[in-house]
Formats: sequence, C-alpha cells, structure tokens
Amino acid sequence: MIENNEEQTELVELLRVYARATLNTEKVQSMRGYLQHGDTTTLDHAIAVAYYSLMLDRKWNLNCDKSSLVRGALLHDYFLYDWHQPHKEYGLHGFTHPFTALRNAVQDFNLNAVERNIIARHMFPLVPIPPRYRESMIVCLADKFCSLNETFSSQRYCALVKLLSTALIFHQ
Repeated sequence: MIENNEEQTELVELLRVYARATLNTEKVQSMRGYLQHGDTTTLDHAIAVAYYSLMLDRKWNLNCDKSSLVRGALLHDYFLYDWHQPHKEYGLHGFTHPFTALRNAVQDFNLNAVERNIIARHMFPLVPIPPRYRESMIVCLADKFCSLNETFSSQRYCALVKLLSTALIFHQ
C-alpha cells in the first residue's frame, strides 16, 4: 500500500476534515497515554488505522461513508486502559476490548450503526462475528496492517505515523 506524496497529502487532508471533532475531545486525547504495540500509542494507532482505511477505500473505489469510516477507526480501540497490565474486570483483552471500546464510545458520542459495527467487529476473526458493513471490513483490515507494522517496526510506517500525529494533533 504505497502512495505518492500527493496522494498522502490528500489523504491527510481528508483525515483532518473527518477527524477534527472526534480528536478534539479530552478522552480521545487521553489515548495518547496508553501504548498499543511497540512504542506506538493507542491514539497514534487509531489515527493510522483511519488513514489506511481511507487509503483502502480510495484504492478499491468502495465509496465508503468517509465520516463513519474515520470516526469508527478513531474509536475502534477506545477502551481507555493499559492493556499490557492484567485487569480482572476486562478479561482477555483481545476478545473483550471491542465491547469495552464500544461501551465507552456510546457513553461519549452519538454513534450510528456503521460506527458501532466498526468498533464491535474490528477484531474479526478473533471475535467470530464478521463485520456487517464495508466500512467495518476496511477498518478490520487496516487495523491488522497497522498492528503488524507496529509490532515489527517498519521504519516507513513509523515515520508516517509520526507525520500523521503531528499533522492532526498539534496543528489543529
């Protein structure tokens, strides 16, 4: 999934438009305090998933609802705890965090059906009920791609995540 600089700039601008309201909340910003994979924060992971979701939508010409796609991607890991520390109340993170993220997101945002499905189904096939909408499947795929890159430290991916974080968080 390699894009040129012009495509990258266009995707960052799209992301900026659709992400602004969600990113401008204190609890979403708190995701910066939790590590996801490697040294990538949960917020940077969510931003990267939103970016790559937009990229897949564009490359595959799916005409997804971009607002729902981005918002669902940003909130797919809105579980708001350090999953590296054992928590009896949360159970096995890989299986339970989509439901914790959905519960938190529903409390803080007015979500549509697509956004709810994105959050609840992004761990397919680990959580065995498949995504219902194309936006949900796109986020599920982008999440796997980003997680693999974060776990195995792709230099190009890490540089892009830093660029996205800077463009979206510090220059709003």
